[in-house]
Amino acid sequence: QVQLVESGGGLVQPGGSLRLSCAASGSLFSGNGMGWFRQAPGKQRELVAFITDDLSTNYADSVKGRFTISRDNAKNWMYLQMNSLKPEDTAVYYCNAVRNGLPASIYWGQGTQVTVSS
Repeated sequence: QVQLVESGGGLVQPGGSLRLSCAASGSLFSGNGMGWFRQAPGKQRELVAFITDDLSTNYADSVKGRFTISRDNAKNWMYLQMNSLKPEDTAVYYCNAVRNGLPASIYWGQGTQVTVSS
């Protein structure tokens, strides 16, 4: 059974930091690249950070230098450290496995809301 559970979102002022967590089922996590996606109101869901099973990372230009993705392969957890947050980072953040740059599972978790506002 596919399971994705995101947590750690909240309301933060511009310039602040948050750390998101993702718990994934082993069948989806093990051996797969994993990614953090976000969806802002009225916009399409976009991939903002990606990490391979052997810990290589890639970031969207909009978050490069501010966000750091990591994963714990022993526990099937993934994280997103977000620093220097901007109002345009406001979105619901989701995690999923990634294959060929696309979400690997059609099932999504509930996401976690990140709001950056003064």
